[in-house]
Amino acid sequence: MTRVNDRFVIAAPVTGKLMRVALREGDLVRKGEVVASILPPELDARSYREATLRAQSARGVLGESTARERRARLSLAQAERRLDRNRTLYLEGAISREAFDSIESDAEILRKEAESARSGVESARYALGALQAAVDQELSRKPVRVVAPAEGKVLRIHEKNERVVTAGSPLLDLGDPASIEILFDLLSTDAVRVAAGNKVAISEWGGGGELQGVVKRVEPSAFTKTSALGIEEKRVNIVAVLNGSEPLLGDNFRIQARIVLNEAENVLQIPVSALFRRGNEWHLFVVKDDRAVEKAIKTGIRGAFQVEVLGGLREGERVVVHPTNELRDGMRVKRPE
Repeated sequence: MTRVNDRFVIAAPVTGKLMRVALREGDLVRKGEVVASILPPELDARSYREATLRAQSARGVLGESTARERRARLSLAQAERRLDRNRTLYLEGAISREAFDSIESDAEILRKEAESARSGVESARYALGALQAAVDQELSRKPVRVVAPAEGKVLRIHEKNERVVTAGSPLLDLGDPASIEILFDLLSTDAVRVAAGNKVAISEWGGGGELQGVVKRVEPSAFTKTSALGIEEKRVNIVAVLNGSEPLLGDNFRIQARIVLNEAENVLQIPVSALFRRGNEWHLFVVKDDRAVEKAIKTGIRGAFQVEVLGGLREGERVVVHPTNELRDGMRVKRPE
């Protein structure tokens, strides 16, 4: 199948009532454009009162934290002035080292307490902001706007009509239909023979002729798929890209693809059905003077129906395509009518 290379699935950021989407599949949207609006759920009277009381409690905690920070800063300022005075006395020898170290330690403790009080104020301020936001949202009742993360066309609208959606529900898909890649799967035993850069021929896509492409990547992980015969198979996804843009192809279109693993020019080839094994060599029968002559040959590139001949056979020689088990070297054969 085909799929858009860079696809964006836009999901609902909050739970609420989705307003009717005015866009249609195929519409072009710009980056930052509003594509949907969600109205957050309305609080009932009890929930609204609880949210208001929690916000007031957080405001009181913020005031208490601010006062604690103010006291800590005043105590720290006094301790630092005392430390400065006693430092001079210590340098003049008026007080002992132990007394000066004790005063310095008290100042350091107050400095840590002041930093802790400042962190407490920030935490209380954030808590108040979060609780107050719930109250403000209920008062304003403004819908949450969902914007497009990038420029592209609307590929699919998952939810078009008004309904309640939960956070994370997909709303619509965005992408560039001109940026198409091909996705197909192979048996894992076949996928190991495929590499990035192999040529791909795309057929049965609905248009005339074959489209050409190359393998972009072979995905590193396989998955289990049940065949039409009910057999579980390990398959691997292959991703390919077209050599040129095809405007008739869209997202999730059906195609057939063939991968070129090897290729060569001016190849002498025969049907695979003509070959049989003799020890470690491939053999076949050629027809000379209406008699079967067995030959050993050397093969090269092998496909599903044809095989390349590298040696042991000349162009123009007649070959027995489907030799039977009873056929022997020197036996008379007759060409079918």
